[in-house]
Amino acid sequence: MAEPKKKPLRSIEAPFVALGPSGVAIRTRLKGLTLEDDKVLRLVGAHLGSLASADLKRRCADGPEHSTDTWAERKRALTAKSSSRWAGSITKASHDQWALSRRAQLAHIQGLEAGVKTIAHRLSLPVGERGSKRALGGYRTRQEWFAKTRRLHLLEDRLEAAQNDREAGRVRVVRGGKKLARNRHNLDTAHLTEDRWRARWQAARWFLQADGESGKRHGNETIRIGPDGQVGIKLPAPLAGLANAPRGRYVLTGRVAFAYRGEQWADRVSANRAVAYRIHYDVDRGRWYLTASWTIPPVQTVSLAQARSGGLIGVDTNADHLAAWRLDEHGNPCGEPRRFFYDLGGTAHHRDAQVRHALTRLLHWARREGVAIAIENLDFGAEKTREKHGRRKQFRKLISGLPVAKLRAWLVSMAAALGITIVVVDPAYTSRWGAEHWQKPLSSKNRKTTRHDAAGVAIGRRALGHRVRRRTAPPPHDRSDRVGHRTAQAGHRARGREGTRPRIPGPRTRCVSPDAERTRATSASTTVRDAPDVQGWVQDSLLLTDEERFRVLLAGETGCLRGDRAGPEAGPKV
Repeated sequence: MAEPKKKPLRSIEAPFVALGPSGVAIRTRLKGLTLEDDKVLRLVGAHLGSLASADLKRRCADGPEHSTDTWAERKRALTAKSSSRWAGSITKASHDQWALSRRAQLAHIQGLEAGVKTIAHRLSLPVGERGSKRALGGYRTRQEWFAKTRRLHLLEDRLEAAQNDREAGRVRVVRGGKKLARNRHNLDTAHLTEDRWRARWQAARWFLQADGESGKRHGNETIRIGPDGQVGIKLPAPLAGLANAPRGRYVLTGRVAFAYRGEQWADRVSANRAVAYRIHYDVDRGRWYLTASWTIPPVQTVSLAQARSGGLIGVDTNADHLAAWRLDEHGNPCGEPRRFFYDLGGTAHHRDAQVRHALTRLLHWARREGVAIAIENLDFGAEKTREKHGRRKQFRKLISGLPVAKLRAWLVSMAAALGITIVVVDPAYTSRWGAEHWQKPLSSKNRKTTRHDAAGVAIGRRALGHRVRRRTAPPPHDRSDRVGHRTAQAGHRARGREGTRPRIPGPRTRCVSPDAERTRATSASTTVRDAPDVQGWVQDSLLLTDEERFRVLLAGETGCLRGDRAGPEAGPKV
């Protein structure tokens, strides 16, 4: 019977050093506002929000036919109702929203195509045919097969509609969010009243954001904040009568101060470098917040060879914890594995705080060790569909709950602030090969190594440039150090890593010349066994028997002992 053909392994990408963050965003609360300040902010946000909604509608109508002429025409129309700088901010936000919607539309089409392909393949198989780890089988029952045929037609209709929208350049955008718009029809389920929903909807559609401009005063002419924290806003033309400062500006009563990265922000503002601002209102708390952001060039300050020197920490990402293990430069696990737990239940703020706390503990450990961190380049975009995993709802929920994108972004940003290098590796086969080659050897009666710990070792070895599997067995008996796997991993170019034990000439006592013959019996051996990263075998001086030790004492400092014969100056023979 012919053996089934094995699926070839997919190619594994080379590890690389992750670039630092490309931007910085800090937030603070607007404190000390008066009723007049609150009124002005609401009026400005509502007026600019209506202009932004109309401009986004016009940008979506232009579709791919958009050009610089239509852009200039839209900006001139907005300038008459606001100002040239507000018009520039609104049109840029509309372009960014349209581009984001196009990318989301393409991802939606790709997901529908994958679902249609999977269902069509499973429908072509006989009912009840078992699948494998590498290929899906048929559906279990006729009822499920019939239900999937109906779903296939539904997905095909959705795919056709999405493709038609894509070809026509049509996108579906809701300012304020589609989720909040749907909650209007399900207020009881969302635990909202109509007034409460209306307040959220209006606040989400307000527009109070302005891009910075280098060379201008304090880096932004529309929303200007000085080093002293004074906030000034350029009012739109219809609201110029509310100004309390020259040139149609309104200055808020309260002052702002940034507790995080405040010195960096003050340096940029003092040097008139570009800083973008966004003012938004939290309905639940009844507070106004200000977000400042600016871009920084992502520079790779450490090479991959430098990151590998001294070893690193391999980290395996899981649903409830990070499994980490410290490895030396040769790929040997050092010390004990560590786990950094987090809870993904509860609200979004609770989940984010849990993940940030786990990353903080991991980074502090890496800083104490003085090494880099190796992590997988995970992306479950194509793994969350129910067509691929079928009835495995728990597994789909598991991979959908993993905060992969946030964890990666936060880890890179927080590591850059602490000066820690992040090495990104291909996630292919790390869990499988780690469990196969490292889980059992690293387990003992006092330590139970999990599959996730072994995966951390595999990730670290791949980041160091080593193979995941351990070294092969040594030669048979009496040729090296007996049959059995070596646990030490020497470097590829380490001298003597596969050599035999060298003979070290010389006497066993200090009183015998180096060329003297060694004929004395031994009582024990102190040979160093399997020391990692050594240049050769090392053997200490052999121990003396009780009779020979007594002879040495009788011989004195000038005596000479050689077997049963003594030199001319030796003491009396025993």
